[in-house]
Amino acid sequence: MPPILSSASKETEEALQNAREEAQNTENAIGANEENIDALTNTQNTLQGELNQLNTQLGEVSANLEKLEGEIAEKNAEIQSAMEALEEAENTADAQYEAMKKRLQYMYEHGQSSSIEMFIGSASFAEFLNWSDYLEALSDYDQRMLDRYIESKESVAEHQAKLLSEQTALEDLKDEAKAEQARVNGLVNATSGRISAYASQIADAEAYSDALKEQLDAQNAEVAALEKKLAEERRLEALSRASAWRDISEVTFAEGDRYLLANLIYCEAGNQPYDGQVAVGAVVMNRVMSGAFPDTIVGVIYQYNQFEPVSTGRLALALARDDATPACYAAADAAMAGQTTVSDCIFFRTPIPQINPRYVIGGHIFY
Repeated sequence: MPPILSSASKETEEALQNAREEAQNTENAIGANEENIDALTNTQNTLQGELNQLNTQLGEVSANLEKLEGEIAEKNAEIQSAMEALEEAENTADAQYEAMKKRLQYMYEHGQSSSIEMFIGSASFAEFLNWSDYLEALSDYDQRMLDRYIESKESVAEHQAKLLSEQTALEDLKDEAKAEQARVNGLVNATSGRISAYASQIADAEAYSDALKEQLDAQNAEVAALEKKLAEERRLEALSRASAWRDISEVTFAEGDRYLLANLIYCEAGNQPYDGQVAVGAVVMNRVMSGAFPDTIVGVIYQYNQFEPVSTGRLALALARDDATPACYAAADAAMAGQTTVSDCIFFRTPIPQINPRYVIGGHIFY
């Protein structure tokens, strides 16, 4: 069965319990934050997969657009060739038409415009038949050539019209491909932005996790320190219960005790009100009288790891210069005379949330 605790050990035990709860809360916060990081990372990975697909799609659309632009360039070249062929066909038809007109004009001017004139002008019937056959053949030739050139012109024109229609269709496809390229590119940019935002959130969450882990380390260190402190307080309290408290009249003071106590009070409470200075001296004297601590002022003050000014060297410096003020000497005298402003408290420190003190004087709590 654990020993019955004094107020000091109860306060330390409460502080330890609070510290453990805070450490557990921090562990829970770390776990929740790690889950948040996992969720953010999963979403980011999903978005990255979508981005990879979009980049592939964008590459395909861009390749298709490039192909269409090549086809349009080829179609433009075909149209240009068709226009040149059409122009050539028109020129050829016009030339044939002009040649035919000139031949007709020549025959008319030279009396060969009618069968009678040809008959009269012929030396014989056979010559007339030859001329008649020649003119008929020439007329047939002109008509055939003219029909051929007209047909060629119409064919080239039809081909040109078809090419222009195909060009329009390609231009429409190109416009659609550009619109699709713009759409996919917009999705790529938007998805990249979301990935960047998630990366920032992950970085913030990881930084927060690192801060929580540092906080947990500090809390675990505090828990360990409080566990050690509680164990020591229980040991001292058990020793105190096993030992009878002495009366102040039973305490023997050595030469230099007043000087030592006054300078300790200066280091610990030199900036505190006089009651607080007396309280620090009373804690020292309570320890001297408790039986759980050394039974001299020197032994109490220089007990290992009990007073911060001793371990840091501040007390040694104060003693070398006698920094204690008249108020500190008066407080030392009062404490050595048995006066106390904090009853039988044997601990004091600056305030911390985990400890509910028995007394608060100035900037110190006493328990």
